[in-house]
Amino acid sequence: MLKRTRFLDNDVNIKDILVNDDELNKKVQYALANNKWLLMVVVGTKPDFYKQYSLLYYAYKYDVPVILATTGQHYDEVLGYGLKEFNMQPTLDLMVRGDLLQKATEMLYKVGSFGKWLKKKYPKLTVLPIPHGDTLSAAIVSAAWFLATRQGVGQNEAGLRGMSPKFFAEDNLYEKLVKNDIDIVDFFEKQWHDDWFVVRNEPYPEQWDTFVSGAGSSYLFAPHEINRKHLLNEGYPDERIRVVGNSVVDAIELVPKPNESIFNLYPELDKYGDWIRVDIHRRGNLVESRFKAITEGIIKLVKAGEPIVWVELVATKKALEFYGWREKIIKLSEKYDNFLFTPLWKSYGHVIEFWHSRKCFAEFTDSGSIQEELNEIQDVLTLTARVNTDRPETIFDAHSNVLVPPVSSEFIYSAIKTVKENQEIQKTMRTAKKIYGKNVGEKIIKWLLEEMEKGESTFRWAHQRLWGIKNERSPDYL
Repeated sequence: MLKRTRFLDNDVNIKDILVNDDELNKKVQYALANNKWLLMVVVGTKPDFYKQYSLLYYAYKYDVPVILATTGQHYDEVLGYGLKEFNMQPTLDLMVRGDLLQKATEMLYKVGSFGKWLKKKYPKLTVLPIPHGDTLSAAIVSAAWFLATRQGVGQNEAGLRGMSPKFFAEDNLYEKLVKNDIDIVDFFEKQWHDDWFVVRNEPYPEQWDTFVSGAGSSYLFAPHEINRKHLLNEGYPDERIRVVGNSVVDAIELVPKPNESIFNLYPELDKYGDWIRVDIHRRGNLVESRFKAITEGIIKLVKAGEPIVWVELVATKKALEFYGWREKIIKLSEKYDNFLFTPLWKSYGHVIEFWHSRKCFAEFTDSGSIQEELNEIQDVLTLTARVNTDRPETIFDAHSNVLVPPVSSEFIYSAIKTVKENQEIQKTMRTAKKIYGKNVGEKIIKWLLEEMEKGESTFRWAHQRLWGIKNERSPDYL
């Protein structure tokens, strides 16, 4: 049972956090008795819940002591439902709240204090936190643990770096896109076959998050070879990087079937068999020019008779209200039966059910996870509303995805209509190579078991890395 606890750090009480003391003590003692590390799987946002579940599943299977820590930032019924859906029982709840700065500040101090407390109470225990991907919790947990304990973390979904096709930097391309003066089929095919280069401006703040997380990581679990190449280029040691795939493929297999069908919740979904599901929430797409292009592009599609289901995330709602467009969208959904405007679907199982139903033609999205998921679920095409992407492998390697830069409503409308009408594009995307593996959580847990058995450390000084020296004593204050 979780209860309020205060950990003392230099005689200063940190804010309350919730801890299951019995569960924590049980796992610590088991780790010490069996000469194993204690893994601490960390979740923060909605995608973390299902992407990280695989690690818990395989840790239990291979008898590796593991606890679950949640930042607590998704504490409402909808955003936090993933914990309940996957029956994930946190041992530690940090209960962070507020904007990016407040959450980061609270998280940094709470995680660091918890780490220092563990190190002082159990000096022979090795704890390896495993945050996920490019979330704020990935950055701050990594930084806090590194600074407080001088130990690294394991980053699941490491090495995500924003990239664009080289031809995106050509003179006058932007003007051509805005004017919709371009061969769209050629535009997509160039993305599949052109060289790509790093453009780390976006997504914000996720590119900062993943970069910072990597800097404090001792183990880097890369989804794809391109992620490994990024990490090697940045100086990370090859022996601490492993291409394991993406744990989202495990989540697709392991997600429990919902008690009620999405088609019972939204019977309107049965009316059409070629819905385009819209999921827009990235900060870069909420600036006026982009958000206007996206919103007006969707309106054009609706009025042209295309079946659109727009899922309203928190950020979407705030942007629609800020620009004064939300009432117009609601009225549009009341007028057109091919337009369904819904709240966020709280169950991941409902999303998977809809994708598998053959009622969904495509996702028009700026989500990173959806680009990965739909490489695995190839019945649904991926149309990514971004100028760059940190999942470029879904485009240049798999060809299951294309970028549809949100530069104008005319371009968005024409690009999506082109995909709907072009059988060759559809065939290429639906027969794409699956690139994210299988049993990804198992690969991660097995690798960590190997490292435990070899007596490896989650932090190495330079002489230890270069010459393989292990288990050297050092003063406690280091």
